[in-house]
Amino acid sequence: MVRIAIALVLLPYLLIFIYALPFIHPVSTLMLSELVLLRGYDRRWVDIDDISPNLVRSVMMSEDGQFCFHGGVDWTQMRGVVADALEGETTRGASTIPMQTAKNLFLWNGRSFVRKGLELPLAIGADFVWSKRRMMEIYLNVAEWGPGIYGAEAAAQYHFKVPASKLSARQAALLAVSLPNPITRVAGKPSRGVQRLAGVVERRARNSGDYIKCIYD
Repeated sequence: MVRIAIALVLLPYLLIFIYALPFIHPVSTLMLSELVLLRGYDRRWVDIDDISPNLVRSVMMSEDGQFCFHGGVDWTQMRGVVADALEGETTRGASTIPMQTAKNLFLWNGRSFVRKGLELPLAIGADFVWSKRRMMEIYLNVAEWGPGIYGAEAAAQYHFKVPASKLSARQAALLAVSLPNPITRVAGKPSRGVQRLAGVVERRARNSGDYIKCIYD
C-alpha cells in the first residue's frame, strides 16, 4: 500500500518529462472523470501557433500577469495569501498558470492545503522542464470552458462558432474572464459584469508588451 502511494505521488513528475514532448497531447483529470462517468467531452488539440495571440495575451493578463517572470509560483502573491489566512481574512487567489496547469493535469478541484502542498512543487517542476510556450500550449488545451468543453479550439467553436486562430480581442477577453468559473460565467452569453471584466482584460492585453515576450519574442 505504501509503495502504491509513493508511486502515485511520483507519477506526475515522470509525466512532466513525458509531456515536454511536443507530440504528446495531455488530458486533464477532469477529462478523465468525464470518461469514467460516461459523459464524454469535446477537446480538439491545437498547437499554440494555431491559437489567436489575442487569447494568449488575454489569458495571461487575466490569470497570471507575471507568467514570463516567475518560476512557476508567484511568491509575492503567495506570501500575501498566507498572511491573510493567518490573520483570518478572506484569501484572494494566487494561482499562477503553472499551478493551474499542474492542478488540471494531476490533481483535483477544490480548496485544501493538501492539494496546494502537492500543487506547488509540481508547478515549479513543470515550469523548470517545459518552455513557457509549451506551458501555455498545454494550459490552453486543457482548461475548462463549459460543461464538457475543454481547450481553446472547442471553446472558440462552442461559444463563438470560430476556430481558436480567429478569435477577436473581445471574444478572447470573454473566454479569459470566464476561466475562474466557466459554468456560471458563460463566455458566449456574458452578463454585464462579465462584459465589464472583459473590457478591462482587453485593455490590459492590448498593452501587454514586455509581459508576453516569453511567448512572442
